[in-house]
Amino acid sequence: MNAPINPRLANNITRLSEMELTGAGQVYVEGKYAYIGHLTNREKLGTTIMDVSEPRKPRIVSQIHLDDLQSHSHKARVIGDIMIVNSEQNASALGRKSEQLPSARAALEQSLGRPPTAAELAEKLTVGQADIAVLEAAERSPYEQGGFKIYDVKDKTRPRLLCFQKTGGKGVHRFDMDENYAYISTEMPGYLGAMLMIYDIRNPAKPEEVSRWWMPGQHTAGGEKPTWPGRRNRLHHALRSGDHLWAGCWMAGVRVIDVSDIRKPKTVGAYNYHPPFPEPTHTFMEMPKRIGGKRIAVAIDEEDHSHGAAEMARRRGRPHGCLWVFDVTDFNNIQPLSIFEVSELDSPWSRTMPGRFGGHQFRERMKDDTLVYCTWFAGGLRIVDIADPSAPQEVGYFIPEPARGCAGPQTNDVDVDDRGVIYVVDRGPRFDILEFKRP
Repeated sequence: MNAPINPRLANNITRLSEMELTGAGQVYVEGKYAYIGHLTNREKLGTTIMDVSEPRKPRIVSQIHLDDLQSHSHKARVIGDIMIVNSEQNASALGRKSEQLPSARAALEQSLGRPPTAAELAEKLTVGQADIAVLEAAERSPYEQGGFKIYDVKDKTRPRLLCFQKTGGKGVHRFDMDENYAYISTEMPGYLGAMLMIYDIRNPAKPEEVSRWWMPGQHTAGGEKPTWPGRRNRLHHALRSGDHLWAGCWMAGVRVIDVSDIRKPKTVGAYNYHPPFPEPTHTFMEMPKRIGGKRIAVAIDEEDHSHGAAEMARRRGRPHGCLWVFDVTDFNNIQPLSIFEVSELDSPWSRTMPGRFGGHQFRERMKDDTLVYCTWFAGGLRIVDIADPSAPQEVGYFIPEPARGCAGPQTNDVDVDDRGVIYVVDRGPRFDILEFKRP
């Protein structure tokens, strides 16, 4: 449970304990418990609740298993005795081709003057002929389990389901919540890509929609026309601080949303650095206090592709996902101040097949300091001090050994409790509890 760390793989960090645990998308610590959402449901595992009152001896107290093999539940957040988890469609090797099937069929029928054959459809959709039957089955029975579930977790050993709020499309990916509202990033009928749904959860058994927010061009059912291809521009998720939501919007950069009137969210700030930067914006959040008299926010990009040899050759010279620091004092004139990047030389697994190396996520609940805890896939955990926003400085790092059956680490999410204990989850079967000693 407490294996020593290879000195080459850590700086200013010691491991308190480690555990083999099904690959996870999020870890969230509330009080003496950690809530972990799992990425895959091959074991039908959705959420683990773990007692971490003794960081050197973490103990699983309960697990929620899924009964839907089409879905996963890889995110979890808790306020008081209420826990929300997501329900999202599993990724498919065929992607979203079933959604393109009707339009492809109609276009071919118009050009051929007859119904197309399976071979013609396959060529049009760039799939194998045998895949057409799979796509037709998905077309007949579209996914209907997207949404979020609300649990009562007063008794941590027996989480009690209060509500399953269904949304649409592939479902809910990530979200934020407080005592009154849930800020849900989801696909919905009539919208292109994920957008924001705000729900009143003061009666958690009956959440009520309060308002919606989207970027102009997403509401296709309302006659809007996107100026981008596919789902490039969409909400990843939005985090609340005061009267504002801070939204990472994938290839549309960042947005600041005023929710002082919760029923009328409105965009008050925006900045997009795509292009030239190629990796999508994942998370955006303001720092808890001004730094040098300025209002400062940070954003992190998600390294969106695996880096096998062929992929690395294709993208040689292209920057990886990184951490951004912004001056957001004036929402009408958001200015980038600096970026923080990790060299490929800093991890022995930076080019491991088929993993990723680059930014992904930071600890979302900022404290009254200047530290940003970032997960970096094969680069592990990086702790970055932005006391000088123009010159971010790494003050600690931890790169876990590869999980069982994995070619390299894929550090996915991080949280820190009130004691300063750090919790890190990997996409492979591992979970680490760490301690940081600032130099």
